[in-house]
Amino acid sequence: MTLEILTHDALVPLRHGFFTRRGGASSGIFTGLNCGPGSSDLREAVAINRERVAEALGLTPRALVGVHQVHSPDVVTVTEPFDAPVRADAMVTTVPGLALTVLTADCQPVLFADTVAGVIGAAHAGWRGTLAGVLEATLDAMEVLGARRDETVAIIGPTISQRAYEVGPEFLDAFLDEDPSYARFFAGGNGDRAHFDLPAFGLHRLREAGVGLAEWTRHCTYSDPDRFFSFRRSVHRHEADYGRLISAIRL
Repeated sequence: MTLEILTHDALVPLRHGFFTRRGGASSGIFTGLNCGPGSSDLREAVAINRERVAEALGLTPRALVGVHQVHSPDVVTVTEPFDAPVRADAMVTTVPGLALTVLTADCQPVLFADTVAGVIGAAHAGWRGTLAGVLEATLDAMEVLGARRDETVAIIGPTISQRAYEVGPEFLDAFLDEDPSYARFFAGGNGDRAHFDLPAFGLHRLREAGVGLAEWTRHCTYSDPDRFFSFRRSVHRHEADYGRLISAIRL
C-alpha cells in the first residue's frame, strides 16, 4: 500500500504532509505507518516507516528532526539534526533540507510557514501545551528568525474532535481558571462530563495571536481507525499500546 499524505494548499509550494497510518510496515495494533520510536513496536518496522516518510519528502531519515515531546510550551530553533534527544514541543528553522516533525495520536500537529521569509515551524499541541502557550511561542520564535506572523500560515492536522473528547470536571476547571470565556469550547456530556473542542481552541489561540491564516484539516483521529492512530481509542479498546502519526514540513 502506498503512503497517504494529507497536504494543505496554504502550505504549498513547501513539501509537507500529515501522514496517515496507511502504507507502513508495522503490524498488529501498530498496523501501518507507526513512526513512534517510543512505542513498543519493532524497531526495524519503525525505522522502515521513517525511511518511507523521509523518501516521500526527498530526504534521508537523519534529516527528520523531532523533539522528545513533553506537553510544554517550549520551542527549539533547529540548525542541524540533533545528536541527543531535546525536550520540547515545537521547532522552528530557516535551514533547507531539514524536516521538522511531530508525532501525535490525538493531540494537534500544527505546521507553520512564512514562505516569503523562508521560516517554518512545527508544534505538538495537546491540551496542556496549547493552554500553556506553545502555539504563541512558536510564532514568537519564528519572528526571531525573520517571519511575520500576519504572513504566517498555521495548519492543524488530524486531531481528536469534540464529539470524541469527553473530559471530567477537573479538566474543565483548568480552562475556566485560566479564562472563564473558555467555557465556549465545551459542550455538555453525561453527568458531570463535558466534551472539549481541541481544534477549535487551537484555532482560537492562533487567531488571537495574529496569525495570517489558521485552519484545521477537519480529520478526527479517534473516529477513523483505518487512517489514524488514537491514544484514546486504544484505551477504550484496552490495547497495550498505540501507534504515532507523523507530520512534517521542510524548506
